[in-house]
Amino acid sequence: MIPDDASPVVMVLGLALVYLALVIVFWVILKSRNVISAERRRPDSVAHSSTLSKLTDATLGVIDARLKPQPSGILSRRRLDSAGLKKQPADYLLLAGIITVLAGVVGFLLGGMFPAIFLIIAAPIGLALSLNLLVSRRRAKFDDQVPDTLRMLSGGMRAGHSLLRSLDAAGQENDAPMADELSRVVNETRIGRDLGESLLDVADRTKNEDFAWIAQAIEIHREVGGDLAEVLDHVGETIRDRNQVRRQVRALSAEGRVSAMVLIALPILLFIALQFINPVYAKTFSSTVPGYFMMAAAALMLSVGAFWLSRLIKPKY
Repeated sequence: MIPDDASPVVMVLGLALVYLALVIVFWVILKSRNVISAERRRPDSVAHSSTLSKLTDATLGVIDARLKPQPSGILSRRRLDSAGLKKQPADYLLLAGIITVLAGVVGFLLGGMFPAIFLIIAAPIGLALSLNLLVSRRRAKFDDQVPDTLRMLSGGMRAGHSLLRSLDAAGQENDAPMADELSRVVNETRIGRDLGESLLDVADRTKNEDFAWIAQAIEIHREVGGDLAEVLDHVGETIRDRNQVRRQVRALSAEGRVSAMVLIALPILLFIALQFINPVYAKTFSSTVPGYFMMAAAALMLSVGAFWLSRLIKPKY
């Protein structure tokens, strides 16, 4: 519902910002880069860029210049690689800014100032949580692919292939993210980087201790020699035993994880339902000073409870 005190100028400006944000998101930022450039298709022609493209490129250049190259961070290059995202941090920062502005405009048009402020705060938090979810899912899938990949490597070594050729074959036979990581290792090795450093970099990027063992076993074999296929088989047996224990622990802690999700989501869902069931009662939380304090106290207690539950349902073994 649009607030009564909103002037037509504000409404028109808000709609204009919404349309502009959608145009930038879908036509510029999310535009596929896997196309042949006009310079390659027509070398003699003069490339013409639209005003929107020039404005977006200039904005990305300013953001990229302002961003400090940090090895770690919520929007670092390594973090995006861990999530399997191929664009630059400036692209995602601009996209996050557009989504935040869009969420604020939509919240103001629907409910006024309080929903706008709430959505402006919630949008970056939701984007950060989405990035963390992508990272955790990619790492979990990588963990499941490690035993089969190790079996492929030992089989390739027994067939007479070199280690690099076995890695290349394992990357071609696997799905993402293992295929992407092994292809990256092979490409980096071909341009001169040490194989051990590339493998350890993969283990650090995916936070996979089992793959770190594989990298250390390969590095030791390169120094002292021996039957690498047999060594990889022994490492594979250890990894399979660890995975079995990990699955048992995850099954035993499943009830606690579901209980934590219900306890955290229940107050939020009840508050959203209250907005529709009794809007007059719910307006107390968004239009009075005591309501603001109660909302802040609820958010603080939910944050502390979520942190405490996350520690309880994350056993160490």
